[in-house]
Amino acid sequence: MSKKSFPKPSELPVPAGAEGWEEIYPYYLVFQDKLKEEEDKKFWFCDSQHWPTVFKPFETIGAEYSVKCLGQYNARHLMIPNANGIEFRVHLGYLYMSPVSVPEDEIADRIPEFQARITHYFQNWDSLLEQWKAKVRGTIDELESLTFDRLPDIVPMDDIITGKAKDGSEVLLENYDRLISLAYQNWQYHFEFLNLGYIAYLDFFNYCKEIFPDIPDQSIATMVQGVDMELFRPDDELKALATLAVELGLQSHFADPDDVDGTLDAIAAAEGGAEWLRRWDEAQDPWFNFTVGNGFYGHDKYWNEHFEIPLGYIADYIRRLDEGQTIMRPTAELLAEKERIVEEYRELLTGDQLAAFDAKRSLAATAYPYVENHNFYIEHWTMGVFWRKVRELGRTLASYGFWEDPDDLLYLNRNEVRDALFDLVTGHGVGAPGGPIGAAHWEDEIARRKDIVAALKTARPAPALNTPPEQITEPFTRMLWGITTEQVESWLGAGEEGSEGVLKGMAASPGVVEGVARVVMDSDDLSDIRQDEILVAPVTAPSWGPIFGKIKAAVTDIGGMMSHAAIVCREYALPAVTGTGSASTSIVTGQRLRVDGAKGTVTILDGEGAAPVVEGPGAHSHHSHHHAAPVAEPEPSRV
Repeated sequence: MSKKSFPKPSELPVPAGAEGWEEIYPYYLVFQDKLKEEEDKKFWFCDSQHWPTVFKPFETIGAEYSVKCLGQYNARHLMIPNANGIEFRVHLGYLYMSPVSVPEDEIADRIPEFQARITHYFQNWDSLLEQWKAKVRGTIDELESLTFDRLPDIVPMDDIITGKAKDGSEVLLENYDRLISLAYQNWQYHFEFLNLGYIAYLDFFNYCKEIFPDIPDQSIATMVQGVDMELFRPDDELKALATLAVELGLQSHFADPDDVDGTLDAIAAAEGGAEWLRRWDEAQDPWFNFTVGNGFYGHDKYWNEHFEIPLGYIADYIRRLDEGQTIMRPTAELLAEKERIVEEYRELLTGDQLAAFDAKRSLAATAYPYVENHNFYIEHWTMGVFWRKVRELGRTLASYGFWEDPDDLLYLNRNEVRDALFDLVTGHGVGAPGGPIGAAHWEDEIARRKDIVAALKTARPAPALNTPPEQITEPFTRMLWGITTEQVESWLGAGEEGSEGVLKGMAASPGVVEGVARVVMDSDDLSDIRQDEILVAPVTAPSWGPIFGKIKAAVTDIGGMMSHAAIVCREYALPAVTGTGSASTSIVTGQRLRVDGAKGTVTILDGEGAAPVVEGPGAHSHHSHHHAAPVAEPEPSRV
């Protein structure tokens, strides 16, 4: 008998050593005893897609800004008829979300407002998007200009003469407030177009399902996919640099990419090296404002601060080129496949239906690339500059003895950092011999919080809390997170009988392959991936692009049709199954898997928990089909 509910928040055990964890986060982010009855009635799912690891207190800023701003565009700007925003809480260090629906009797009133607002955007799409880029660039430039220097021991004589009458402490305080508000500004901008991209796609998606009830979700996605997307540019730049290195015969200098200075010096001294280095410098701005993580954590490493990362990817591309592999994405084939599928469906329509199909498809195809491109501007570029400035501030406070390691600042929440700055400027201003009080206050408290965060990390989050609704309708929840009614039922084990060794998820990118699993829990493990392995991860970040040419397929715990893993795998023509709920904890590296991206199944073929072997012609034909239809070729017609 399958379960009907997930545990309540209060039923989850607190890991040993994490007692008192609620105190390290702001009060409005944790479940409240006084609201227990209301909060237990809501269904919450864990967003481990964007927040796969426990928050340090300062890091909740990314979750707060992004989910709040997502909500405001549904509920306050665009007046989406059937969806408000998404409530969110931190529980045991992980982020949980609960979609807020619109009462039935208010839906009709919102429709005219919604129509007027989206019409304005869609009619002026190109010019508004240009404006958007200018707004976002302006914010980034201002973030870059912020400084967090130590205070002067003595006010310069010039300031006395000009009557400036300030000691420089106001710059630290104002710049900190500016840092926090500029990040907020770009997160507000972030969702201005993102929600529209989802709306246009969902509108086309729903229309296709209405006129072609059996159409696969993937065919709909293929008909609007962009090929020339800015999010792929960083990876494409590395491929171009690898190709140039091979053309110039510089391969031997990439033997140890972890030694950045040694590698770049050797290239500089080589014939043709100056030409390569010119191209390397050119690629950095803006494309190296790119993280191996997702931009939501202070520990995410950015290419422009860790050259060993892009150099390592380039070295791998050089190896593959020397082995005779093709490293460029199959863009011509992808476009041909897209056109072919569009034409097949168009041939089945006439008159008004054809006109509606064309209009909705063209709108979705215009808006869709933004769904990924925004990611480069905000999560990568904006947040890269933001975290770099946070580290600068952490270093300055460390230099006054507030803590040892500049990153210790992340164990304070953002309002406590403000208090620490007032403490600093006060201690400095009055000239007391002891200086600021922070050193005495923070040492033990930071140590305590580090222990709590480490203890919280020992437990994986529950995928969801409380009782799921009969139907899940909120568009983001379905498209981005892959939280559908069917998915939640499968997490609860509704279809357990006869499925031993088979994980069920979303059919995110078509094709069938067999191969060896490589379980990757975070971006630090990416370097372990070997050619032709199957990537299994809680979630993949868009910045993992360079490994998609190496792997045979991808399997994730969370994510829907519009998750990055799904989109990137379709672009690289790799099978993918997303939203399995538990692949990363039920599969171990080295096990053989069969991934069927059209059915959304992952079969464990050997080792612990393997599926029973099916004898007879059925099993054989499945295997031979896999050899007969290599994934990279366009699929046979699905109409």
